[in-house]
Parts: sequence; C-alpha cells; structure tokens
Amino acid sequence: MSVGAEQPDHWPIDADVPVEELARQQGVQPVSSLDELAQPELWESEQEFEDFLADLYASRRSNIA
Repeated sequence: MSVGAEQPDHWPIDADVPVEELARQQGVQPVSSLDELAQPELWESEQEFEDFLADLYASRRSNIA
C-alpha cells in the first residue's frame, strides 16, 4: 500500500454483487466483434505507436534487473 493511502472504515455493501449483476445494472453488453474495440485514430502516426511500444516494453523490463 502506498504511503498516505486511506483505507475505508468498512467495505461497501455491494462488494459481493456478482459481475453479471453489475453488468446488468450498468447496461454493459458483451463484445460481439473485435471491430467494436477498434480505434483507428488512436495513433497519429506509425512512429507514435512504435514509441509507445518501446516505452511500454522498457517499463516492463525495468523491474527485471
């Protein structure tokens, strides 16, 4: 736990609500196609995407040493 983080005095009552019920309450529907998740405009350029991946891989390897 990080320094200064506060713990709740008690856990929320709805902590035991099944995930299916939470999805129903929030109107969440299953993904029927990967096209629904596609975000073609996410990266402005191929270089921006490559820079993101390089940073991601470097951050994952930083805990190995």
